[in-house]
Amino acid sequence: MLVNAYGAHAGDQPLQPLQITRRAPGAHDVQIDIAFCGICHSDLHQVRAEWHGTQFPCVPGHEIVGRVAAVGAHVHGFRPGDLVGIGCIVDSCKHCADCEDGLENYCDGMIGTYNFPTPDAPGWTLGGYSQQIVVHERYVLRIRHPEEQLAAVAPLLCAGITTYSPLRHWQVGPGKKVGVVGIGGLGHMGIKLAHALGAHVVAFTTSDAKREAARQLGADEVVVSRNAEEMAAHAKSFDLILNTVAAPHDLDAFLVLLKRDGGMTLVGAPATPHASPNVFNLIMKRRTLAGSMIGGIAETQEMLDFCAAHGIVADIELVRADQINESYERMLKGDVKYRFVIDNATLAG
Repeated sequence: MLVNAYGAHAGDQPLQPLQITRRAPGAHDVQIDIAFCGICHSDLHQVRAEWHGTQFPCVPGHEIVGRVAAVGAHVHGFRPGDLVGIGCIVDSCKHCADCEDGLENYCDGMIGTYNFPTPDAPGWTLGGYSQQIVVHERYVLRIRHPEEQLAAVAPLLCAGITTYSPLRHWQVGPGKKVGVVGIGGLGHMGIKLAHALGAHVVAFTTSDAKREAARQLGADEVVVSRNAEEMAAHAKSFDLILNTVAAPHDLDAFLVLLKRDGGMTLVGAPATPHASPNVFNLIMKRRTLAGSMIGGIAETQEMLDFCAAHGIVADIELVRADQINESYERMLKGDVKYRFVIDNATLAG
């Protein structure tokens, strides 16, 4: 079936209206009418061919929420009318150790929501900047938030799980001191989630003007990372630092803030590499430098349920489809608090 979408035909061209083909639902498929789709910084990198291998036309979007429109004959967990979400994963091999452990995000055969190979036309997946999507039931997530919060739930499908997964993996909770570097689309979710998990949360920002905003998000303390005295006051004190910054910066400035056996995990994905850290900042205190990528389907459902129980959603600005290109430019300038979300009803024209 043909549906309206927004995408780009080349990396140096703006996104524009187009029509794409969606398959009819198979026996285990769920057909979803998309209500809202978040705009992720990775959408911009991919659609502008700043990351290798972009296929065009490229229709981005992996923070998808909406209602079930139809289900296949063998689908029993969902029915038409259900509020559901689709995150960054729409398929995987289903039988490797990662898939069996519920960590489909690390499966070598993981299929992302856009720009990954698929038998469907045109040969690669097309994402949530569209009116509709058809996905195998295994990768569909249930939304338990009130319907009026649906637009603000959309960024949880990427920004939420990207920050929740490492917080859970490193067992953040009461008695833990957690730093969150960067107060943007990822960072603002990291602050909210770490606070809800019961940690003592310190937000790091380069801007003194963001102090009050960080506190309102749930930070117990705010440090301006350009202030050497403020940074030094936290030396060797953190159990975990969640680094959300998607640009190369000085990792050593944060590694020295970790206590013995503390760790810093990177979730921001810069277009160019970080400089290598000083290895002595790791070995002298048995510190770790790690990375984390989204989360598996079961963990994403756990995150959504946790957020529903604690009243957590993203702070968003709702935009029309014809404002996507403008939103990209504003996102590059950091001019959003803290996530753009597309009203997919405006794709109809």
